[in-house]
Amino acid sequence: MKRWGDLSERNRRIITVVAIIEAALKAWMLLDLKRRPADEVRGSKRLWAFSSVVNSAGVVPLSYFVFGRRRTPAKA
Repeated sequence: MKRWGDLSERNRRIITVVAIIEAALKAWMLLDLKRRPADEVRGSKRLWAFSSVVNSAGVVPLSYFVFGRRRTPAKA
């Protein structure tokens, strides 16, 4: 297993950028979960929040935004 210092500068930058993007997506997901009523979320809000602790390379937050939120009808 390589250590951080053994990685090339390019690989360290890529890992850092991906980690920042994942953290931002998870924060956005958790904020949206907190503000959104439970009837506008598919599944358990707790389960979605708990799944955010998984290191998912952004898959869990993106899944939430695509599949986890119910669409609300447009108000006239």
